[in-house]
Amino acid sequence: MRGGAKERKMKRVITTYGNPVLRKQAVKVEQIDGGIRKLAEDMIETMYAADGLGLAAQQVGETVSMCVVNIPEGSRDKVTGELYLYPGISMPLVMVNVDITGTSGECSAEEGCLSFPEIYTQVKRAEKIVVEYTGMDGVRRKLETAGLLARVIQHETDHLNGVLLVDRMSPVKKITLSGRLKKLKKKTMDMPADR
Repeated sequence: MRGGAKERKMKRVITTYGNPVLRKQAVKVEQIDGGIRKLAEDMIETMYAADGLGLAAQQVGETVSMCVVNIPEGSRDKVTGELYLYPGISMPLVMVNVDITGTSGECSAEEGCLSFPEIYTQVKRAEKIVVEYTGMDGVRRKLETAGLLARVIQHETDHLNGVLLVDRMSPVKKITLSGRLKKLKKKTMDMPADR
């Protein structure tokens, strides 16, 4: 998911719409080892460099159940101006084997996605969620959250399940963006496999 601006170098290339890895179901991580820790570090740096709020493993070509999230301190809702505060939650948040176990309420907001550059759409999401995940220390945690953090976690969990922003668009929005989506898909398909 897209966020605010930072100047950093990407550690990994972000996969874009049309790359089949984005449709793959995430595989459960059996052990937090050096490879998983390195992937988490690379994903965090890539997310920062791409100006994102979150990034799932599929978005860097991996198929493990892991995502990273960062809601910068002092972020405000674009519409209401409400300040997002998540006391007790250390950012960036690395989540392994993510499972949303409860939802309540509903709200709609504009979303973007690093795998769909410059494309935005209104998406309905649960207003509040309960999510269980494993941290980098191997401890299983439960988090109840709302607002932007809940939205970003839902967006990244969609990626882990092979669900994309285009799947959340209204039929009218898909028609409106069909030309841009076709161009993006073609550009992705034309890229060399070793990029």
